[in-house]
Amino acid sequence: MNHSNPSFVIWQSQFAFGKPLFVLPIFLLSFLSVTVGSLFGGIRDTAAQHAVIEQSQSGQWADASFPIENFQGYTSPFGYRQSPTTGESEFHSGLDFAAPVGSYIRNWWAGTVVELSDHTACGTKVVIQSGQWQHTYCHLKGHVKQTSQGLVMLDRGGAIRLRKGQQVATGARIGRVGMTGRTVGPHLHWQLKHGGELIDPALVLEKMHEQQTALQSK
Repeated sequence: MNHSNPSFVIWQSQFAFGKPLFVLPIFLLSFLSVTVGSLFGGIRDTAAQHAVIEQSQSGQWADASFPIENFQGYTSPFGYRQSPTTGESEFHSGLDFAAPVGSYIRNWWAGTVVELSDHTACGTKVVIQSGQWQHTYCHLKGHVKQTSQGLVMLDRGGAIRLRKGQQVATGARIGRVGMTGRTVGPHLHWQLKHGGELIDPALVLEKMHEQQTALQSK
C-alpha cells in the first residue's frame, strides 16, 4: 500500500471520540464555493478546480479528515479580501477556521512532512505532501528547531513532535491552534495545492461532505 498517495489510503474510521470527525454546515460551504469562484477567481477558475477534484480522488473523498477540532466557523474564504491587519486588498491563499486556542489540528490526508518553519507571517507552519496534493497548516502553537534527528516542530503543551520527513496518518493530530505569525485571532489557516497550483479548500470540503453523507445514508 502506497501511503504517500491519498488514492491508496483508507481512513480506518470516520469517527473519533464517539462523533464524526467531519461535521459541516453544507449551506455555508456551498455559499463559499459559489461566491469565491465567481468573485475571486483564484489561480484556476472554479470549473477547472472542480475538474481537478473530480479527477484526482474519484470516490475517495470520504476517507479524508476534517482538519480541526472544536470548529467554530469560517472567518476568511479563499480569494481576494481586505487584509484584517493592513486594510489593503490581498490574495488569501487558503481557508481560515476559527477555533479556541489549543484546539487540536488533524492531518487531512496521509503523507510526508516536507516543510516546517516558524519565521514567516504564517507563524509555526507544517506542510504535508500527499501524492500531488500539498496541504499547509499555519498559526500553530510551538516552535521549530534543528535537532540531531533533523528539523522538528515541538509543541510540548500539546504533546506534539513532528519531524521533517516523518510519515503522518490521516486524522493524526499534528498541532494545535495558536497565535503565531500574522494573525488577529486564534484560527487555522489551511491551504491546499494540487500539482503546485492553489485549490479552494471549500470546494474540497464540499466534496468530502457529499461523499461522507452518501456513505452514512446507506
